[in-house]
Amino acid sequence: MKRIMVCVMALALAAGCLPFSACSVQKQRNIYKIFAEYADGELQAAVEFSFFNDTEEAFDELKFQLYGNAYREGAQMPPLSAAFASAYYEGKSYGQMEIESVSPSAGWELSGTDGTLLCVRLEEEVYPDESVTLTIEYTLTLAKVNHRTGIAERAVNLGNFYPILCAYERGKGFYECDYAQNGDPFYSACADYFVQLKAPAEYVAASSGQTVSASAEGASKVSTFELKNARDFAIVLSKDFEVLQTQAGDTQIAYYYYSDEEAEKTLRLIADCIAYFSKEYGAYAYETYSLVQTGFCFGGMEYPGLTYVSDALSSQDKLYAAAHETAHQWWYAAVGNNQDVDAWMDEGLAEYACVQFFAAREEYGIDADARIRAARTAMNALCNVQTQVFGQADTSMNRPLREYGAYEYVVLAYDKGLLLFETLEDALGASAVSAGLKRYYADFSGKTATPADLAASFRRAGALSIVQSFVDGTAVL
Repeated sequence: MKRIMVCVMALALAAGCLPFSACSVQKQRNIYKIFAEYADGELQAAVEFSFFNDTEEAFDELKFQLYGNAYREGAQMPPLSAAFASAYYEGKSYGQMEIESVSPSAGWELSGTDGTLLCVRLEEEVYPDESVTLTIEYTLTLAKVNHRTGIAERAVNLGNFYPILCAYERGKGFYECDYAQNGDPFYSACADYFVQLKAPAEYVAASSGQTVSASAEGASKVSTFELKNARDFAIVLSKDFEVLQTQAGDTQIAYYYYSDEEAEKTLRLIADCIAYFSKEYGAYAYETYSLVQTGFCFGGMEYPGLTYVSDALSSQDKLYAAAHETAHQWWYAAVGNNQDVDAWMDEGLAEYACVQFFAAREEYGIDADARIRAARTAMNALCNVQTQVFGQADTSMNRPLREYGAYEYVVLAYDKGLLLFETLEDALGASAVSAGLKRYYADFSGKTATPADLAASFRRAGALSIVQSFVDGTAVL
């Protein structure tokens, strides 16, 4: 760990930063500089985090999510339910994120349900327009699991692999996320990333960011990545990756895979998605985009600039998952929302974007109308079951993830979310919805939006009442 700290200090000084101090700066994004080394199922790392106070309040503490601790033995809220026990392909396995030091600080402690929250007391208050830089040293031990963070059967998935600042809500403070088994229990603001990873040379690394450099160091390879204005960062390593590349407009696209007989078709699909969504909603936010085939117990998982697609999917399911996750580059990566209580905002929009894409690109053989019919069928089935069991159906969409049943969550976030945008089309007209989503993307890219922000983007009477009725469960479908 001392070697990593030397790198942190040297790069900070080279960049002209003043680490470990509070100083007056212009308003700007937070910065994560991550220096990590992976070997034998363990990541040793240091993150130099520069916090810029662009609020009107003073801070005497910062709170970070430690999602890696959800994988600890005995966790009260483990990342997977018993229904997905097969994701632990060699039997139950555990991981953890151990914090070794935080400096400078007046003290720090772990809290949260499973130690998934790091609370750091600052040496001095940070006032508006001031900054402070902390260095957090930690060790991430990976479970053997086909999941976001872990050693998959043919890859190493480094999603949510570093301490990340909790999203701050004005007047409410830092929002603390429990690692729910449903959905994506993540909520963070956009920041700039500089990531340096040392790993055995036989690994190929796919990352959220653009590769700045890669060099040999003995039996290892050191890779450096950069990504700006992103709310998260992920890396996937594999010894088996083949790589196909293409371009859509100014965007460099890569597909990392090890088992895909139609790899060229998959690559073409994601290039078509980038081009289509850019035309429909606004330009893609980053210079590169990577789709990565890996072991994952669900269909796929989105991160800014990079998405997972499960190696267990059939050909058509793979294409649909790839399109859905690519749509998340607009709805989640660029335009953020609180995924804990408003999961429908990004999931429903990603589904709607998929339907629009496959309706326009019939050559991929996915029936867009059938997807809408399936959503209605799922909603009717859920309502019928809930009415029979509980006497009434609760289809509200603004509950924390942990309050949903697994099937209920999927139906309400994905299916009902899709039907919300179909209903807006019927009520406002397709052109008004299209214009509203362009406006929504332009106004909130790099920011966090609320349901009211989304509704206001359509600038039509009735839009807010439709959105509210879907969210509170009073809409009749």
